[in-house]
Amino acid sequence: MHITFVKKILADGEPCAKCADVERRLHRSGQMTRIDRVIIADERDPASEGMRLADLHGVDTAPFFIVERDSGTVIYTVYLKFARDVFASDSRPVDEAREALRANPDLGLI
Repeated sequence: MHITFVKKILADGEPCAKCADVERRLHRSGQMTRIDRVIIADERDPASEGMRLADLHGVDTAPFFIVERDSGTVIYTVYLKFARDVFASDSRPVDEAREALRANPDLGLI
């Protein structure tokens, strides 16, 4: 398994706040040691490797994870789902739902 973590630098040169939060979680949990590559998607440079990967995989949010296994490649845009699926984390469904809502603010509650 090969895991790539793609985080973003915003057009104003500042790091993406959500990306920084996820990176802190990865470090706190010890999961960062299992990340093989960290790639930057720099909004100021559409040709940056991270921006090209986002385009290739049809991803428009950051951060995201590319998990490559013998069985294929899976893209994760929600940290808790990534952690649960890849690291067998103890995330609860309610935490996952909150993370999904944060990642997709255009979603509404029914």
